[in-house]
Amino acid sequence: MSIKDSSFDVPGMDCPSEEQMVRFALGSLPSVRGLRFDLERRRLNVLHDGPVDPIIQHLTPLGFGAKLVETVESTEPDNSDAEAGQGRVLMQLLVINATMFLAELGFGLWAQSTGLLSDSLDMLADAMVYGVSLYAVGRAATVKKRAARASGWLQLILAGGALFEVARRAVVGSEPAEFAMIGVASVALIANLACIALLARHREGGIHLQASWIFSTNDALANVGVIVAGVLVLATGSAVPDLVVGAAVGLLVLSGAVRILRLR
Repeated sequence: MSIKDSSFDVPGMDCPSEEQMVRFALGSLPSVRGLRFDLERRRLNVLHDGPVDPIIQHLTPLGFGAKLVETVESTEPDNSDAEAGQGRVLMQLLVINATMFLAELGFGLWAQSTGLLSDSLDMLADAMVYGVSLYAVGRAATVKKRAARASGWLQLILAGGALFEVARRAVVGSEPAEFAMIGVASVALIANLACIALLARHREGGIHLQASWIFSTNDALANVGVIVAGVLVLATGSAVPDLVVGAAVGLLVLSGAVRILRLR
């Protein structure tokens, strides 16, 4: 049977977490032979047997806006996306994101900042995706799917807790430490820059992440949002900017959890 190469525009796919969600979504399809990601162009190529309809049906629930561009005949399967080289990169990304989660969580509790608390969960969400991916390297598609769903449920619980904390502090009041918010969120931005440098040195394997952190608007906007909220808290003396950012990032994590749980 001939191999087909189907190209998709995926405008909502711009970070490593979303790339891994696509991998989870298509990993259970026996017709899929290989995946190529271009996060800078938001483009996905799927090498597959048979019709393209099952691939579209698995991509649509992710909510990334995937649209089929074309399907052409391919002379041979793509072996450039082998999983063997992914482990080291995933481990390093996991450590960076898990470390920043713990730092932001601790300082967020101390500083009474819902923005930092929610931003820590954004870091944890990415860390869990990398952890699931690391665990799933070389394992069966069913194992990958179970691990992904487990991380989705955990993210859902944590996002609910963050939004509850925002609501609680909106009622009982809080006094966020603005300098801690600005300082810790700035360190988180530096951590994201470290990820970019790391990925620029590790293009081998199938993960294709060199440009992904540059276009990881969710993480970058969350960090910048906390910094801006800290400046506004400092300027106005009001906790409202911190609560707004905390709620926004909490909803961002919640959205990611729902997308993972919708995978089939």
